[in-house]
Amino acid sequence: MPLPRFDRLPAERQELILAVARSHFAEQGTEAASYNKIIEAAGFSKTAAYHYFDGREDLLSAVLDGVLGRLLGALGPWAAARDEADFWSRLDAGASALAAHLQAHPDDLALADAAIGHTRGEVGPWLTWFDDLVSDGQRLGVIRTDVDRELLVTVTAAVVRTADSWAVARMKAAPVPTASHETDGAQLWRLLRGLWTETGPHPDDGNADAH
Repeated sequence: MPLPRFDRLPAERQELILAVARSHFAEQGTEAASYNKIIEAAGFSKTAAYHYFDGREDLLSAVLDGVLGRLLGALGPWAAARDEADFWSRLDAGASALAAHLQAHPDDLALADAAIGHTRGEVGPWLTWFDDLVSDGQRLGVIRTDVDRELLVTVTAAVVRTADSWAVARMKAAPVPTASHETDGAQLWRLLRGLWTETGPHPDDGNADAH
């Protein structure tokens, strides 16, 4: 997290510094981006930089926290659905809003995976959102209950994130909407329905007793 002196800067100055850093990390990568070039582009010396951040990783952490906050802001909090139709409508609205945000903010798109993984193994707010989603879906009978809950939440989050990146890439390749773009959401819902629907026992399920 930034040092207290950073929080005392005017909000506009804070955002400028983070925006410059975000642009560099997005363009060069979180590992390759130069800390010296970032602080030079932000308009302060290396000595001054250490008044605001402990170092490069501290600055990167602040940038990724901001990216994750905007992704969650685009999704909005998950609210309990009234019924199955309302559940799918809410999920559709959240996924569409996230895809629109990623399309409009390419730096956030480039850093989304790093931001989502930034919790370093902790549950974190990203998976908490999908945990709320899965809980609600299971309450309504939309989502299976025969699979480990943590695994189901993690895979669901990965599917939605990957589908949004795929959809954004398609939109960038063909900015004018086409008939195929209109089916992108339907394909995501088919994937999720397949993931969330209980199936019969796998042929290998009973093999343990046979050995």
